[in-house]
Amino acid sequence: MRTIDLSAGVLEYDETGVGPPVVLLHGLLMNHTQWDEVLPLLPSGFRYLRPVLPLGGHRLPMKPDADLSLAGLVRLVAELLAALDLRDVTLVHTDWGGALFLTARGLDERVGRLVVLPSEAFDNFPPGLPGKMAALAARLPGGIALAARQLRIGWLRRTPLLFGQMAKYPLSDALVRGWTDPALGNSDVRRDLRKYAREKFDPAALIADTEALAGFTGDALVLWSPENKVMPPAHGRRLADLIPGGRLVEIPDAYVLSMLDQPEAVARELGAFLTGSESPQAF
Repeated sequence: MRTIDLSAGVLEYDETGVGPPVVLLHGLLMNHTQWDEVLPLLPSGFRYLRPVLPLGGHRLPMKPDADLSLAGLVRLVAELLAALDLRDVTLVHTDWGGALFLTARGLDERVGRLVVLPSEAFDNFPPGLPGKMAALAARLPGGIALAARQLRIGWLRRTPLLFGQMAKYPLSDALVRGWTDPALGNSDVRRDLRKYAREKFDPAALIADTEALAGFTGDALVLWSPENKVMPPAHGRRLADLIPGGRLVEIPDAYVLSMLDQPEAVARELGAFLTGSESPQAF
């Protein structure tokens, strides 16, 4: 893992390949390993970067005074792109939707294209039962540690209140241990997560910030899973219609974490978008 020193603290990131940059983001209480199954299947000729954002699965705590609100995390993503001097980035979103707001904040000048897997959008913050349970855990004394411990128990993890609506197929114990080790082992990591997870969101502002994507000038692939109950299927179509260069491709037999449920399908569609090949499933 490499590191980059930003105003909020030191961020880890994984990097492989050479060529135009592709930045793969991750979700709450997850990290870069969310993409482990897809990454080897993606086309060569690109520089793939997987930052570890301070969303609870990060090993390096941020500075105590770091702004890790939604607005602060959006700025952090923009600062990361600038610090690495990345240009014409293909930015890939999943689960956490905050980076969709780069356009609303006037911070998307380094982003050339978007790929949006099932993510928070419009007023769906926090999303569904899992999001609401995460927000509740962040407000209870010891709640984050308790939630992390529960996620490590397979049958509990598969319940609708935890990851049962996030992944259609069972997640491996090893993968989830890697996601939860930081929060269980470091109180400062839990502090970082609480800063975001305790935030109260303004639905009208969230909708306006999402709709600002109408001003995004690059192409966009909305890679949605219609079966998932956490990120409404209607949001996938709405995003594809909203972004002038957007198109929708559906990934069947998957929930939110489609890169884990259907890694081959996600890699095929993402690879076709990167290389300019036309997907027969696009509509």
